[in-house]
This record gives sequence, C-alpha cells and structure tokens, in this order.
Amino acid sequence: MDEQRTVKVSKYLAKHLRHQPERIGITLDANGWVAVDELLRATAANGFPITRDELDHVVAANDKRRFMIDGARIRANQGHTVEVDLGLPVAEPPAHLYHGTVARSLDAIRTEGLRPMARHHVHLSPDPETATRVGARRGRPVVLSVEAGAMHRAGHVFHLSANGVWLTDGVPPRFLRFPG
Repeated sequence: MDEQRTVKVSKYLAKHLRHQPERIGITLDANGWVAVDELLRATAANGFPITRDELDHVVAANDKRRFMIDGARIRANQGHTVEVDLGLPVAEPPAHLYHGTVARSLDAIRTEGLRPMARHHVHLSPDPETATRVGARRGRPVVLSVEAGAMHRAGHVFHLSANGVWLTDGVPPRFLRFPG
C-alpha cells in the first residue's frame, strides 16, 4: 500500500470514526467501537472501498496510533467530537506536558486557557517534539508547557489514551508557560 493511499484511508477513518459516523451509515457503540465488517461494508457502499488488509495496514502503520482493533471491532483512540466514553482510567501525569498551537491562538489561550473546543478533551503531548508536530498542522508551531503535576495536585483529572496522548477537560491559564 503506497503512502498516499495510507494517508487517504487514515483521514477517511478519522473523519468517520471520530466525527461523522452517520455520514457513511455506521453507529459507534457507547465506547466508540464499530464492527470491522460493518465499517468495511459502509465504506464500500459509500464509494470508498477499503480492504481488510488496507485497514490492518493503516492501524499498524499509523505513526500516531490513532486507531485500535480489538478482535472484530475498531475504534479511534481519542479526538472524538461525537459522544463516546472511551473508558480511559484516570492517570497521574508527569510534572510537565506540552501543547502545540499557533501564534494566532495565543491571546485567547492566555485569557481562557486551553479548552477542548469541539472535542471532549484537551490533548496534551508527552514531549515538546510531538507538540511541535501537532502545532505544525495549523501553521508555524508554538509549544506551550503545561504544569500537569501541579494541575493534578489541584484536583484536575487526566487520562492517558492508548496512543500516549494525555487528555484533560481543560487547562487554566495559571498552569501554562509560554515561550519567550
């Protein structure tokens, strides 16, 4: 499977397993799972056929490990805008986590902190390099440091997704450190 097809399938899966399952006629269960066979039938019926081999390749090869297959089911690991409960356990974060953004967002972040926007959680990275890659998707990246340990001690809840992304409901401005 070539790289272009891998990216195209990955984006298609992200769109429908995280944001618009109804658009191709699938229904996610309460925990975000859908039967692999149902997904493959729906993709074919909607003009974007994916083989089981392609699906397995995208799940295994995705550098961000966006998807998980468990037996005959598949789901996205995080990033949903549709209502799902991923059942992620509460986890104690490291002292610092990181968030990649762009300069045009900094004024709002300084005032309001980090908010989940259309998603269920704010996504935080374990290292500045990952946060840089995340921020670069929207322009020139700016990496913020999050005092996650202090947040946790103050009662904020964190979860760790299966692909190493830290999730929390929001980050108040007082726990953020801006570059420069």
